[in-house]
Amino acid sequence: MNQEDLKRFEYDVSVPAKYRGTTADQRDMAMLGKKQVLRRNFKFVTMLGFASTVMASWEVLLVLFKLTLLTGGFANLFWGFLVNVCGMLFVYASIAELASMSPTAGGQYHWVSEFAPQRVQKPLSYLVGWLSAIGWQVYLAGVCFMVSGIIQALIALNDESYVPQRWHATLITIAIIAAAIIFNTFLAVKLPLIEGILLGLHICGVFAIVIPLWVMGSRAPAETALLTYVNQGGWDSMGLAALIGMVTPLNVLIGYDCSVHMSEEISDSSLVLPRAIMWSVAPNALLGLLVIITLAFTSGDLERVLSTPTGEPFIQIFYDVTGSRAAATVMASIVVILLCSCCFSEVATSSRQLWSFARDRGFPASSWLSEVQPGWNIPVRAVLVSFVVVSALACINIGSTTALRSISSLGAVAILSSYVVVIGTLIWRRLYGAPLPPRRWSLGRFGLPVNIIAVCFILPMWFFAFWPVATPVTVESMNWASVIFSGVLGIAAVYYVVRGRFEYDGPVALVKREE
Repeated sequence: MNQEDLKRFEYDVSVPAKYRGTTADQRDMAMLGKKQVLRRNFKFVTMLGFASTVMASWEVLLVLFKLTLLTGGFANLFWGFLVNVCGMLFVYASIAELASMSPTAGGQYHWVSEFAPQRVQKPLSYLVGWLSAIGWQVYLAGVCFMVSGIIQALIALNDESYVPQRWHATLITIAIIAAAIIFNTFLAVKLPLIEGILLGLHICGVFAIVIPLWVMGSRAPAETALLTYVNQGGWDSMGLAALIGMVTPLNVLIGYDCSVHMSEEISDSSLVLPRAIMWSVAPNALLGLLVIITLAFTSGDLERVLSTPTGEPFIQIFYDVTGSRAAATVMASIVVILLCSCCFSEVATSSRQLWSFARDRGFPASSWLSEVQPGWNIPVRAVLVSFVVVSALACINIGSTTALRSISSLGAVAILSSYVVVIGTLIWRRLYGAPLPPRRWSLGRFGLPVNIIAVCFILPMWFFAFWPVATPVTVESMNWASVIFSGVLGIAAVYYVVRGRFEYDGPVALVKREE
């Protein structure tokens, strides 16, 4: 680092010297025009654990697999998941390269600001910032609500007199997010250590689930489990049903940009971050595939499973296979623990995205929201806003579970949209813009085809993410994500025209790259 770099590098004096990162980190922060205010206490393994717990691939699959039984069945879940993994590898390879160029907590909106055509970079970056922030907030709410549903199912399994109420789910959801907020404030410094431990539980826990199912469960024929497609959603063709059903396994592969939003807390970020992104995708995909194969062969009578009084088919499978409420409870408790850890980690991701966009004056009350209190070295106010947002969304469930689920489905659509836009701007830059800046992790000459394949894969998945699971469509079965997505974009556009365009310059205004 030369003397000019040293002059441009700023850090909060409350950040201990050991948490200020490497020389490369200091150079990157100076290039980005940002002040180091967060602790760089994540290494490769702990960030791998962080990404794995946020994504919770096999854990979420246990909860969501029931949605594919109408649109394609287990065959579509298996083959669709394989296709999705291959497609998303191109997506995350593109994101990893961008992360190496500009390792900032802003992620997608920053990259759009830096690499989009100049005439559209400001408004486009602004909209992507809103989509990313809203996407992660509703993702967080969705996982907290998912955990509350499993807890209610466990109560119903062990107490047949229990009648689940919507307000029960709301209170449990608020309790979960409250615990996650407390952890992310008072114990935030312990987050890397906890993530390393949870990585071990994430890997070992899947075997505590699948081994009993294989040993004690019945076996479905291979042709039925992996080759028989079903269309019980009323769609005109099996192909259409399969395309709609592919969105469900895709959901567990959306969100590996979680690591990006922690980039200012990673030591040697421009190299460790892209490696952590790529290394987290394949192992989690393999664990997800293991769970899919296990469910396909050992689920037993699907009509009984789907009509379970617990409301969670995977818990009914555990009980049917083991014949023991205690064993089923222990197996499901592993899932609850890991999904709770997912909530804890998602609070970190969603709050950093919120804080970063506020730092660039993208939100109302940005000056208040972007402040990091000296000595805390975490965006406490953004963390607390996440609590308010999730609690407010949880209260919607008291009036309508359908409304809450529709809002939760917005997360996948919003994050996918940000991927399309940012990789699209990278394609434009490769073809028509200035040469890309230097990076320590590069796709080299394969960059352009990888980017093009990524966009070509996302677009049809994004389109079908708006479709309902079955037809004819009712108010209850309607996927309202399209309406809510349009509403969010509308609100963001109106605020941009009224006020945002006067306050938001985009992070590119601060970037100072050497010629």
